[in-house]
Amino acid sequence: MKCPFCGHLEDKVVDSRESREGDVIRRRRECLKCERRFTSYERIDEIPYMVVKKDGRREPFDREKVMAGVLKACEKRPIPMSKIEALVNSIEKYVQESRDRERSTEKVGEMIMRRLKELDKVAYVRFASVYLDFKDVSEFMSELKSLVRTGRVR
Repeated sequence: MKCPFCGHLEDKVVDSRESREGDVIRRRRECLKCERRFTSYERIDEIPYMVVKKDGRREPFDREKVMAGVLKACEKRPIPMSKIEALVNSIEKYVQESRDRERSTEKVGEMIMRRLKELDKVAYVRFASVYLDFKDVSEFMSELKSLVRTGRVR
């Protein structure tokens, strides 16, 4: 650690203390050249999990955004909050298990739709109608008919 007073690169740690939250360690150091004391802080450098949008932009994964979308789709449906929480937990786990620390929003959206389909068909259709970004009612109806025909929605 470089001394902020004289620039010397050698010091000794005089005292170390962990923060109350346990996410930072405060170290009192003494320069071996000028003998002045200074403080350094050590913390884990967290690299955020990212999602890759359809247009190629990357943004940090936002669990609350997923929760809000799922809650909106499940609004006024008989789905216990514990099941919604489990669904969102599984999505978050999926993103966090990526070796590259990123997943495409396409894959995340498809996974949400699959899980919603298992929980509640109406919630599934609601989410799909927003996620698949239909341009007009006929496009939406065409997709619905296709889903019914293929047995994906009953």
